[in-house]
Order: sequence, then C-alpha cells, then structure tokens
Amino acid sequence: MLKKLGIVALSGALVFSGVNLGTADAAKPENAGKGNGNNGKVENVIYMIPDGFSSDYAANYRLFKGEDAIWDSHLKGMYTTKSANSDITDSAAAGTAMATGIKTNNGVVGLDTKGNKVETILEAAEKDGRSSGLVATATITHATPASFAAHVDDRNNETEIAKQLIASDVDVMLGGGKNNFLLASEGGNQEELNLLTQAEEQGFEIVETSDELTNVKDLNVEDGDKLLGLFANEALAPELHRGDTEEPSLAEMTETAINVLKEDKDGFFLMVEGSQIDWAGHANDAAWAMSEVAAFEEAVEKAIEFAKEDGKTLVVVGGDHDTGGMTTGANGSMELNLNVLQNVTATGDYMASQLNDDRSNVREVVEGHTGLTLSEQQVQKIQEAEDAALAINTATSEHASVGWTSTNHTGVDIPLYVYGPQSEKFLGFHDNTDLPKKIAEMMKLK
Repeated sequence: MLKKLGIVALSGALVFSGVNLGTADAAKPENAGKGNGNNGKVENVIYMIPDGFSSDYAANYRLFKGEDAIWDSHLKGMYTTKSANSDITDSAAAGTAMATGIKTNNGVVGLDTKGNKVETILEAAEKDGRSSGLVATATITHATPASFAAHVDDRNNETEIAKQLIASDVDVMLGGGKNNFLLASEGGNQEELNLLTQAEEQGFEIVETSDELTNVKDLNVEDGDKLLGLFANEALAPELHRGDTEEPSLAEMTETAINVLKEDKDGFFLMVEGSQIDWAGHANDAAWAMSEVAAFEEAVEKAIEFAKEDGKTLVVVGGDHDTGGMTTGANGSMELNLNVLQNVTATGDYMASQLNDDRSNVREVVEGHTGLTLSEQQVQKIQEAEDAALAINTATSEHASVGWTSTNHTGVDIPLYVYGPQSEKFLGFHDNTDLPKKIAEMMKLK
C-alpha cells in the first residue's frame, strides 16, 4: 500500500455568480478542525451521482420536503455536461466523463472517441492501494456504474460489463441485475459462464436481500474479502414500491459499503448512484422523482455522517445530466403545490397497468393512489391517451404545478455540492471532465 500524503491548500477566495464563496464556508464552525474547506488530506472519496438531477429538481425537492436538503449548504458550483458527439449527453458518455476526465460519444463506456480504453478514477484509486465500491439502484451493470470499472463500445452490452466487473478489482458492488451474472439455462443472460460462481471463487460474499445485507459482518477488504449484493433480477424496485420487496434502500447499501471499505487503512473510493431519478424524469413522473431524490438524500446523509466523523473523507454530489426538463412552476400558476406529491403511493406506470380495458376505472385507480381529485377533463384525457401512464403523470404534475419540457435528457448545467477536506477547490464553473481530475489531484493519484 502506498503512503498517502497531505495536499497543500491553495489560498485566495473565488467569486462565483457574483458572490464571494471562497471565504463564506471557511467561516463556518463545521469547516474547522477536521479538514474541511481548503485544508486536510483526502483519504476517501464518496462520489454520489443522482442520475437525471438538476437545479430544478433541487428546487422542487426543497418544496416537496418543506425544508432545505442536506446538500443545499454545500453548493460549490455548476458544470456542463455535453458529450463528444452531442450537446445533450447520455448516461454512458456522462459517466465516462465523470469517471475518466475524457469526453466520449453517447452510448460508449470507458473508451475514448477512438475506441481506446481510458483509466477511471476508481481504477487509479485501486492502483494506488485503495479499496473501491459501486452502488446503484439500477442494474450494477448499467451505464453509470459501468463507467467506473468497465470498457465497452455499447452500454447495452451488460453481459460483457458483468464479466468485466467480476474480473476487476472492485471490492463492493451493490445493486440490481442478477440476470446479467447467471447462465441462460438458469434464467439469466450469460451464455458461457455463471459469474456468481466465479465471484464466489474470487472471494465475494454474495447477498440477495435487505436482511442478508444488514447481517454482513467481519468483512475485511485488507484480507481480500469482497461483497456482491444483487437484490433483483433487473433493476431494483422504484422507491415508491420498495416496501413490497425484500430489497435494501440506497441508504442501507451506502452505509454497508462504507462500513466494509473503511477497513482499508489506505482509504477507499466509492461511487453511489441514485439511478431512478432519471427514469422518473423520462416518465415525467413528479412523485416518483421526488421519492427517488428523498431516497438519495438519505444516502447522502449516511455519507456526510461518516465524513464528519472521519475527517479525511470527501463527499462529491452531482448529477450526470438533467432528465425531463422539470420546471419549478407550470400552467401560469404563481404558487407551487409540491406537498400533494407526498400522498402518492405508486408510479404512473403502475397506475396505468391497473386500468381496465375501457379505462372506466381511471378515477378509482388514480385518485386511490394519489389522494388527488381529478377533473372531468383530466379523466377524459387519461381515458383517451395513447400513453396512459404519461397522461396520469401529467395530471399529477398539474396538481403540483410542476411542468416538463421533454421525456429525454436536456443540456442544462448541473449543480455541484461538495463536503469535506479541500472542498473549496470545487468552487466555480466547470465541465464534467474536471471533476475526476480534481478528485485525483486531491487523492494524490497519478
């Protein structure tokens, strides 16, 4: 293991958006004594990516919650997200940029535009003697987690990504996607090898339920112990439906990953993705989006709690792109009504699946799962819509005064929140490729 060195802090305040931010945080008591602000060495990094999240999600979530989110007081700047071949990125190109500092084309994971492998920040941390982990509520082979430890020219090749993840040096992997590790003869997608068997041979402890994850004990990454948690055949359930499953929350997965990785005296690198904020944005489902942001905030709380106690952990929070173009206000209203989303108990997709053939039960289904009172016009639109789920989500958003501009990604700039030693170095306006470069500098990685 290589000895870790402290980093000399840069002096001087930076000005961002006309406000001097360089000294504001430094004056706060929380930045004294444990290496916050511009001081202290970085042994551990927890890189948290709320997929699809932007400043409008942040504003709406604050109103949904009724108070500031945990990250609000740690805002450091903004960054751009375009990919090498598009003004609007996908998660593969964005994940690769955030993991490697290199732009690539949409759909590509861990390769540059010429098809060459590019080293990720996770791989550099491993090479430096640190342990590493990946956590996601999508399949663990999905574009964002894959971007940190795999190299393929097509993000959809998740069976190849699974092979590369098992062959990599990643110590902890928690999420969905069990099918991508099993043979086709066993109900999976692999054609030649059961990767779970291979994982066990390589020292992975395998868990498949929340209870099993909670009971993980005495794993020591310095002794070669590893942890693989695959809690669903595909992605994990939406947070709105998680109570009907045996799956862990994102916060539980994050806490366990930290507890396992912190045993490495040389430090660790952990990437945590709140994957389904993005999927809710694609569906224009405001209630689903807010519930996923809430679940992500609980995971961020676990990370910051550890960072405060540890004093040598940097927590970096930033989305890979915006999804859906969510707006803070709609329909000409000057008042927002995000609190109505607190009563929604199912996604629009689920509600649409409960409609009968002639959709005569729209009011019963939608009002039963949302607590809203639909207008006759809204009922009629849902009954006649080609996409019933989208029509349901539109009606719900109308009640909350939330608007949407797209069912795809957008190119808006993304807010950056950072807590921990040397966090002031993130002040200002960046590109997504700047983030891993700054992290590498702070971790003293080549």
